[in-house]
Order: sequence, then structure tokens, then C-alpha cells
Amino acid sequence: MQKSFHELGVPGQIARALAGRDIHEPFPIQAGVLPPALEGRDVLAKSPTGSGKTLGFAIPMVTRLQADGRRPAGLVLVPTRELASQVAGEFEAIVPAGGLRVATVYGGVPLRAQAKRAREAHVLVATPGRLNDLLERNAIALDGIRILVLDEADRMLDMGFKPQVDRIVANLPRKRQTMFFSATLNGEVGALADAYTTRAVRCEAGLPPARGDGAVQHRFVPVNADSKVATLAELLKGERGLALIFVRTRRGADRLVRNLARHDVEAIALHGDLSQKQRERALRQFESGRATALVATDVAARGLDLVEITHVINFDPPSEHTGYLHRVGRTGRAGRSGVGVTLVLPEEQADVSRVARVAGHADQFETAGMKLAPARLVYTSRRGRSKWGAPQARRKI
Repeated sequence: MQKSFHELGVPGQIARALAGRDIHEPFPIQAGVLPPALEGRDVLAKSPTGSGKTLGFAIPMVTRLQADGRRPAGLVLVPTRELASQVAGEFEAIVPAGGLRVATVYGGVPLRAQAKRAREAHVLVATPGRLNDLLERNAIALDGIRILVLDEADRMLDMGFKPQVDRIVANLPRKRQTMFFSATLNGEVGALADAYTTRAVRCEAGLPPARGDGAVQHRFVPVNADSKVATLAELLKGERGLALIFVRTRRGADRLVRNLARHDVEAIALHGDLSQKQRERALRQFESGRATALVATDVAARGLDLVEITHVINFDPPSEHTGYLHRVGRTGRAGRSGVGVTLVLPEEQADVSRVARVAGHADQFETAGMKLAPARLVYTSRRGRSKWGAPQARRKI
């Protein structure tokens, strides 16, 4: 039987704040993480995006940090500015119960004012690059940090942030609580987790049970170059909700927005060429539903965590199954149902079929009238990376 927040040790004030947001029962990852985290133990948590992990570390931080203590006392490192804003928003809903203040630290905004807010906050939610900028300028001190959280650690490694994270951790007290959240704990991610934690409790949980019609539906749609945009436009017109559309390049995002407009579909772009204000405006329009289609590159969408996304559409298919899982994992969040759609050109069918096979959706691919390509042999290296055609430890994909 699922325990309540109270039975897991969550203080009454925080439980009431959660109830005010219609959150009454903990998700699986929260049920696993909260007891050891509230005791002050280090935690290694393996859970996908959308599993409810943010409250898994926010609740212990708000519970264990004192409002009259040194500032900052809690640090959450995240890979992107969008995720920083979203994590801070989750904190804001419960920090009044602890009398704490939260500040975000990321690029694209004036540094001096940001540093002042950071020094006055109890909890920092920061991207590694900008926090390093503050440290190098002696604009902030981290020797009062009692709790460190690394959120989406695997994505931070993918984005090349390990040197910055190492420099930040070197500025923290050795005596601290560390919580490490990642979609995988293998290879380099596992080595990093072991280096940063001490006698950590390991927790693992998947997505919470879906509401309504069930989990994410996976569709693969064959198209040709001439019909691709029109097919996407018809799909968007025929479905209700918020659609996140993935393309490979920044130019491709802008081009697709223009092409959709010719089909009377209003969409907005999100990519690295936009200023911070433009990115924030695009996300506000998308979150509010004023624009129901957001066209983004992988880099721009990393860390994007909006539970209201109903559809993820791969206009340009991902090159590997991990990319597919990260993309489609942005729908069906927090127990909701969702739809993942991949548009497939004739010359892409072989590669996409292999992605579908490894991701566990071969049946859906064949149901769309396309043939699966022959399986390839790969092996997993010591660092957890897949390589083609090696002679040992092979598996089919």
C-alpha cells in the first residue's frame, strides 16, 4: 500500500502546501527518495524525466534547511536555464512552509543583479556555466552549502559540463548531503555519482501510473519530402493540446515555423539563436496555450519540463534510441497520457526502424506499413557506450 507524505516523514506544513496544489499521494520516486533524504543521507536516484523527482529533492531541502542559517545553504545544479526556472517554480510552491528564499542562476540575464539575489537566497538553482562565472568573479561563496543536488546529471555530462561541475563541487564543504538524479547510473554517470556521494542509498523508479487513457502512444508515419509539412499541419489541426516538434537545426526550426504558417498553423521556434527574453516569451506563449505548437532543437529543449505537453512530434527523427526516449519522454508526464509521433522519409526507414526496435516499438513501426531493417550487432563498452560490430558482449538491436 502506498504511504502518504505524512507517513514518509514530510512535515505537516509542506504536506498542506502540496495538498493545496492537489498533490495528495507521493509518486514512486518520491516514496523511495524521501525517507533517506529527510534523514540527511546521500541518495543516488535513477528515474526518467517526468517521474516527479523534483519534489523528491525539494521537500528534503525545504525541511532540513533553516531560514536563519547561512546563505546560500542549498544548491541544485541543472543542465539548462529552462529547467532552472521550472525547478525554482516547484520550490516556490513549498518554500513558504520553511520560510526560505529561492534564486536562479543562469546565463542571458544581468550578472550583478543575479549575484545579489543569489547571495541572499537560501536555495540556488543554477546552471554550471553561469555559477562558475560568479565563482571566478568572487561574486558568491559556496562554503555554506549543506545540501547539493545534481538534477539530470546524465544530460549535464552529455552537454560537456563535467569540468564546470567539478570546479563547483571543489568549492563546496566536504561535509554535506548530496543527492544525484539521473536517467541512468551506468558508465561515466555512475562513476561521477560514486565520486560525489558517500554511502549513498540507491533508489530507482519509473514513470507514475498514467491517468485516463493510459501511457504514451507511439506512432510512426511514412511521408515523402513533398508531403511532410502538409502531413504535420494536418496532424496539428486534428489534435488538441500542446505539441512539441523536434527538428535538427536552428535554421530548420525557423523554416518549419514559416512553412506551417503557409498551412494556417501558428507555431513558434525555440533555439539557441534567441535571446533569453525571446526564449522566455516563447515558453510563456506555449505554456499558456496562446501558441499550441513549439518547434525546437534538441539542445534548446533539454531540460524542458512541462506536464501539459500532449504530443511530441519528431519532424526530423532522432539518430539513436536514447534521443528518441529523451524526446518522447517530454509527454505523458506526471501520470498523464501522451502521444509520440515520428515522421519517416523513405531513406530514413531503415535507421528509424532500428531506433524503434531498441526503444521497444517495433510493432507500431510495422503497423504503419513499414518494414523493419535487419538487426545490427553492438556491444556496450566499459563506459556504457554502444559501439558497432565489436567481437565481444554483443547484443542485437
